[in-house]
Amino acid sequence: MTFKEFIEKYDYSGSIILLEGKRNVLQEDIPKLISLGEQLAKETKHCKFRSGNAPGADYFFAEGVCNIDRQRLEVIIPFSGHRKTFNKAASTISLDNINLKNEFEVVKQSKENKKTHRLISLFVAGARDGISIKSSFIIRDTIKVIGTKSGVIATKVALFYDDLNNPGLGGTGHTISVCRKNNIAFVDQTQWFEWLQNT
Repeated sequence: MTFKEFIEKYDYSGSIILLEGKRNVLQEDIPKLISLGEQLAKETKHCKFRSGNAPGADYFFAEGVCNIDRQRLEVIIPFSGHRKTFNKAASTISLDNINLKNEFEVVKQSKENKKTHRLISLFVAGARDGISIKSSFIIRDTIKVIGTKSGVIATKVALFYDDLNNPGLGGTGHTISVCRKNNIAFVDQTQWFEWLQNT
């Protein structure tokens, strides 16, 4: 798929494009993440962009979008105040404002992350200690993709910056797995780097 084809397919009202990736970004790749955010915001009119407000790839993608139109960026955060000074989005959705006891599918798919399975049950039950809070990041990653019954719209497509030497690990790996499970199209930098060369 070319960049032009991507825009034609996903730039419509109600479309959410997820931009996210690893915290560790190669120094030479930082301008590329910012540039992609800028190009997407320039070449689209109707879609919105979503981030998890994490350091690294999320931040640089968001910076690019906000350089053009911050009104079309929303972030989903694991708890209120998360990285507040780095949040450039016009819209912020916090897990603190989502009743997870009513979000069966979110909890079910989050629990498929084996490292946090038990912690997610504790978090949904109300635990907020230093250990259980770690599971909120996985729940956030799930919601970024599938949305919620309470009004968060599901992502239509996702663009990732992954560690190509160790792909599919950590929170980014979980988010990619959720995309696969729910048949949500995604690409990583092996494709969108080519877009930047041809735009």
